[in-house]
Amino acid sequence: MTNLPIEPAIAVTGLRRWYGRHVVLDGIDLHVPEGTIFSLLGPNGAGKTTVVQILSTLIRADAGQVRVCGHDVARAPDRVRAAIGVTGQFSAVDDYLTGEENLLLMADLNHLGKAEGRRRTAELVERLGLGDAAKKPGALYSGGTRRRLDLAMGLMGDPRVIFLDEPTTGLDPRSRRDLWRIVRDLAAGGVTIFLTTQYLEEADQLADRIALLDRGRLVAEGTPAELKRLVPGGHVELRFADDRALTAAAAALDVVPDRAELVLRVPGDGGVRSLKALLDRLDAASVEVDGLALRTPDLDDVFFAVTGQASDQTSGEVTAR
Repeated sequence: MTNLPIEPAIAVTGLRRWYGRHVVLDGIDLHVPEGTIFSLLGPNGAGKTTVVQILSTLIRADAGQVRVCGHDVARAPDRVRAAIGVTGQFSAVDDYLTGEENLLLMADLNHLGKAEGRRRTAELVERLGLGDAAKKPGALYSGGTRRRLDLAMGLMGDPRVIFLDEPTTGLDPRSRRDLWRIVRDLAAGGVTIFLTTQYLEEADQLADRIALLDRGRLVAEGTPAELKRLVPGGHVELRFADDRALTAAAAALDVVPDRAELVLRVPGDGGVRSLKALLDRLDAASVEVDGLALRTPDLDDVFFAVTGQASDQTSGEVTAR
């Protein structure tokens, strides 16, 4: 008996989209296996949301082949919609309805019977930890609770693929991690997650594979570990109390300083011997270091290496320079 190849949950070949003369997507290829978390990473304007809108049948591609759950998004959009759930950048929660009423409304939109709708609502309230919040109107929800309800609404149809378009933007760290736990649980249950995000840490924590999108093109793809291996070595970050010490250290080590932050970033393997040799050179030059940190390559380094852009060091959000 011949074993037929298993079709991926999402298969994209040569995807292109433009608005007038502006090319938004320029020949995108993606293959996302079932039951995995796939993250599309990129700065604002890279085309992430456009990809989601095409995959979820909201807009049409100008060229290329796109299949979701085995269905062509252009020829069988209704079948695609029946198999997916979408949580966009902006919440779909109705502020005047309670959480339970929002979910029951989604049950009606998914053509579930009354009994099945109530059963599914109770299940999702429990699964996403909504509890007493289910009886309160959406206007009283915190950002984290609103996001969990928004995700629950997207799960009402029991989708095989869920598109999460920057789902944690604006959330506090605790709420973000709560949502991460839910996403991991969904994937463990066999649901395919397509996640777009600006947060490097989020992609690193969640994704089985990551694609980096820049100016409408994929510039790198792989597991987080594979992508980090694109950047050789690491560096030692040296911080100084004033510009005088920074200048002296830069001369002693022959490294270009970051004067705005009073920092030197010196390439190195992070080993004890190389670190001791580095500090000995500074000691010989009578330069005092105010602070020191060892940095190994992360997704921020990868993004900078392949796009010439970097992320904000504080938030982990990708921004253009």
